[in-house]
Amino acid sequence: MERLTAFSPITLAEMSAVALLDRIDTKYLLARSRLPALLAALQPSYRVLEVDGRRMSPYRTLYFDTPDFQLYQLHQGGRRVRYKVRSRQYVGTPLAFFEVKHKSGPNHTRKQRLATAGLVTEITGQVSAFLHEQIALPAGVFEPKLWVDYTRITLVGRASPERLTIDLDLRYSDDSGALALPGLVIAELKTQGRPHASPAARVMHQHLIRPAGFSKYCVGASLLHPALKHNRFSRILRRIDQYQ
Repeated sequence: MERLTAFSPITLAEMSAVALLDRIDTKYLLARSRLPALLAALQPSYRVLEVDGRRMSPYRTLYFDTPDFQLYQLHQGGRRVRYKVRSRQYVGTPLAFFEVKHKSGPNHTRKQRLATAGLVTEITGQVSAFLHEQIALPAGVFEPKLWVDYTRITLVGRASPERLTIDLDLRYSDDSGALALPGLVIAELKTQGRPHASPAARVMHQHLIRPAGFSKYCVGASLLHPALKHNRFSRILRRIDQYQ
């Protein structure tokens, strides 16, 4: 993307100091047509992650849940404490992790992760023991549920320990079918404290882009399995339709 050439780069090694595994998350949704203007406004305050000369990185994620979508139902039911279980591969690199995201409040997220030799498709051995430490459910009840592929731009604050991830080309698939959302962009600001002082938060406010709750897993499950109860996500689903 041409706008990214104006950003100074940051390497994976440098970015390790801004892992932010315990953080405040603020998500934003916007139409892809708005992305160039947004990047131009963000450029003075951020560097962009560059890996092997690339500033846009493909990600592949496999989400796990129980056969009856118990983790999905916790979110749909509005439970304050909820989890996401996933395996993630940074496509084109040797990096892969099995992760458990623990949401304990409206915006507070704690992520625990285990480095793996590749993308995990079956929970056994060390992965099973790790999962058992994180969630009070037997690891054996979890099964692969949903593939999510997308392209990510990662911006890192110049003056503060924060990251802004920008995901596009979102694609879902499972045994029931596949679905792409090419017009949607998901931006997520990750900070150690309240995000109000963040340059990204100010830019979003100036561009009239408001925070919006969004779960890649729950939205994908809702779209590919319409029989699942999804009234909590109805507003987001209608908004997504406007961007396609």
